[in-house]
Amino acid sequence: MNIHAGPNDISLVDPRSSVADVFSRQRKAGWARRSDFDCKARIAALNRLREVLQRREADIVAALYADFRKPESEVKLTEILPVLQEIAHTKRHLKGWMRPRRAAATLGVFGTKARIRPEPKGVCLIIAPWNYPLNLAFGPLVSALAAGNSAIIKPSELTPATSALIADIVAETFSPDLVAVIEGDAAAAQELLALPFDHIFFTGSPQVGKLVMEAAAKSLASVTLELGGKSPVIIGPTANLKKAARNIVWGKFANNGQTCIAPDHVFVHRTIAPEFSEAVMAEIGRVYGRTPEAQKMTPDYCRIVNDRHFSRIAGLIEDARAKSARILLGGQTDAAQKFVAPTLISHITPEMAISREELFGPILPIIEYDDVDRVVDQINSNPKPLALYVFDNDQAFVEDIIKRTSSGAVGVNLTVVHFLHPNLPFGGVNNSGIGAAHGVFGFRAFSHEKAILEDSYSIVHMLYPPYTGFVKRFISLVVKVLG
Repeated sequence: MNIHAGPNDISLVDPRSSVADVFSRQRKAGWARRSDFDCKARIAALNRLREVLQRREADIVAALYADFRKPESEVKLTEILPVLQEIAHTKRHLKGWMRPRRAAATLGVFGTKARIRPEPKGVCLIIAPWNYPLNLAFGPLVSALAAGNSAIIKPSELTPATSALIADIVAETFSPDLVAVIEGDAAAAQELLALPFDHIFFTGSPQVGKLVMEAAAKSLASVTLELGGKSPVIIGPTANLKKAARNIVWGKFANNGQTCIAPDHVFVHRTIAPEFSEAVMAEIGRVYGRTPEAQKMTPDYCRIVNDRHFSRIAGLIEDARAKSARILLGGQTDAAQKFVAPTLISHITPEMAISREELFGPILPIIEYDDVDRVVDQINSNPKPLALYVFDNDQAFVEDIIKRTSSGAVGVNLTVVHFLHPNLPFGGVNNSGIGAAHGVFGFRAFSHEKAILEDSYSIVHMLYPPYTGFVKRFISLVVKVLG
């Protein structure tokens, strides 16, 4: 386990006491900082982060290529841009978000003045995943700093080059009393989760999310859980198939399918299924190459992050093949390169592992349907997904799907792009997540909204004991009027 805490690095013999000491220093400094970490100071911190990210763009690109051959343009679009946009959006609106809000008095508290004041929660833990390691470490950090908190970031050990770079960027940018990085494996995460953080922001699988929530419960820390699930796509009978194919191919195969809101599987109306499959295959060929050899050579196609995940994805394909699924395209793998070709599969049955597991890789099952009611029933019989996508030109069809399903978000005639909308909450529901991120929703997640009530000329004291005859009659009157 490595601790990166800025220029005043802590170096103690016992690494356990080092982690605890970083936490203790942040908690102590947080109370002292409450009076001077105002809007101007928070924006200055965000400006420092922006400047370092922009200056070290080449290092970021190199680290993500080293970890899983992520293309340079994809790094800029999906790792750097979201963080820079979050910073810019936050800076524009932070003064308004921080401003106390007046709360109108009701008759029962007539004569009082009420306001709601956002205040920092305190010391926050950000546990970032490996699939978008930079974006999902620094995006939540922007919200944490905007709300006035300090933070400890635990990046993923599965992307070691990016993890080390995150630690280096933080050490260059922030005081250790404000932001620190703890590198390490699951044991480091467990050690951190044993500390009484004021808020925990976790991005990862539902299985690990449950462990994080269990750990947070011990100190009653609040949590934001960005999880996942099998995000379905429904292609209606009047959909623009070329547009659907273009959006689905990008949303599915960017980052080699290792995206929590990637289309997991597609339900397509039987009357247009052959045409849709052809459109998707043509789009894959246009974007990544028409053969596995070409797809290996293109600089635009990422790789699976490690051998374990490669074996899991290859196993999903082989399991489906052995159970009589039809491989429409792809299916080729290369363990040495951790390469899995863009793969389309049809004739899916419930017995196949791809029907149950979140795929998190470049496999796209295509499922034909005649009756959309059955599709809705199937979706609703499974855990609520992080995203659901509908493609159709009939707005009534789209609205019907939205009303009859539950998901963290819905994309209509597009995929994944809702993540980039700074005025939309990003988050799941139940199994796919708790709480929301981005923009004002991220600011609120890392803030406590303190209620403040001030007396001016209220008569509430007339309801206090001793309960004389007059007080009893007055209470009865109040109950009758206000109840």
